[in-house]
Amino acid sequence: MLRRTKIVATLGPATDDPTVLDGLIRAGIDVVRLNFSHGRADDHVRRAENVRSRAEALGRDVGVLADLQGPKIRIERFRDGAVELREGAAFFLDPALEADAGTVEGIGITYKSLPDDVGPGDVLLLADGQVSMQVERVEGTRIHCRVLLGGSLSDSKGINRQGGGLSAGALTEKDRADIRVAASMDADYVAVSFPRAADDVHEARALLADAGSRAGIVAKIERAEAVGAIDEIVVAADAVMVARGDLGVEIGDAELPGVQKMIISRARSLNRLVITATQMMESMITQPMPTRAEVLDVANAVMDGTDAVMLSAETAAGRYPVRTVEAMTRICLGAERQRATLRSTYRIDTRFERIDEAVAMAAMYTANHLGVSAIIALTESGATAQWMSRISSGIPVYAMTQHRSTRRRTTLYRGVYPVDFDIIHHDPVRVVQDAIDVMEKRGAVGKGDLVVITKGDFSGVAGGTNSLKIVRVGDEPQQSPLS
Repeated sequence: MLRRTKIVATLGPATDDPTVLDGLIRAGIDVVRLNFSHGRADDHVRRAENVRSRAEALGRDVGVLADLQGPKIRIERFRDGAVELREGAAFFLDPALEADAGTVEGIGITYKSLPDDVGPGDVLLLADGQVSMQVERVEGTRIHCRVLLGGSLSDSKGINRQGGGLSAGALTEKDRADIRVAASMDADYVAVSFPRAADDVHEARALLADAGSRAGIVAKIERAEAVGAIDEIVVAADAVMVARGDLGVEIGDAELPGVQKMIISRARSLNRLVITATQMMESMITQPMPTRAEVLDVANAVMDGTDAVMLSAETAAGRYPVRTVEAMTRICLGAERQRATLRSTYRIDTRFERIDEAVAMAAMYTANHLGVSAIIALTESGATAQWMSRISSGIPVYAMTQHRSTRRRTTLYRGVYPVDFDIIHHDPVRVVQDAIDVMEKRGAVGKGDLVVITKGDFSGVAGGTNSLKIVRVGDEPQQSPLS
């Protein structure tokens, strides 16, 4: 059984060992994430080059996702190390305080506009909500607070305002420089951190275009206000990420499960991709087996229809990166065997706007009701395969294209598997049979299997898919072009 849900693995020090990197590729990672919040630009370029080189040597296409840092809203550093804050104690935050002057009484902050964004009664959550405090008053640059939930607080921890509302823009000067780095490495996707509205996505896309990149945009849903603007953000982006760390802090843990399910549903309904991320296999940073809660977490995201599940520190810095991917693969496969993941009434009563979209939907309906073994999309841009990936099915979709960039983009599409196939150099009369022959040699189909194939009349034209054909493997090919 082919795994339909894709796995995104973050690269880091733990994956720099060539043996580990090869192990991750063999274990089945589909996309690698380069976290621009850590490391230098040349580290990310080197890792992208290494993974592509090793993937090619191992006969795989692996996508590259460059994840921008976004606005850095953090406390500065304590003079004498971490402090213990008691419930009810006074504590201040002050952007004017020296960076290394923090004490148990207060600390500096990197975000200079915080005093303008908060007022009496606001609750600030530090260190992913492990410490919380309420604003009592703001005097000049100093925010005077009262600790609601005490605990240990160390250097450079993040700050969130409960309910959202911080005015920091999504793209910083560092992000703009990193977009140029992402373009130079030919990243397949670029993730925008903390977007508040569609305009943040449009700005990132324009900057990428100026840098000569056509990378897909992944909008990370991390702010409370992004939830309220979810449809406009989803439509503006190519994919969204349910970034459950900061999002959970801003909206509260109790709201997070429902919001996650809503985001997955809206992304699929609006024909966009969706990644579920953060702490999915967190215990495997140090332990060789996941907890049952983690198993259920991953499985529920898969059964809800997420395109991909993501690993962060588990692979970037964990002790068991390869074993973690293997465990996640087992969980995904188990969830995908459930009947709910194999049935779909999606868009059953929807009018289609494009011919290639209608062909893609017809292909999936036919395949799901005819006992088809495989679906082949002869594609230029990958759009037909993306539409197909929105339909719940247990039937693999093979995106056959000569374009490496398209193959790498499809690595994130649920249930879609990229195959190198140069349609230009095939006789139009035999192109369907040649595609079948390639898949038969790969062991993807066998004699007697039914296969659904989609293509366009003119080879090499993006958006031109207008035809659907059903072929039985082993039958004598028809000696006429598909039309």
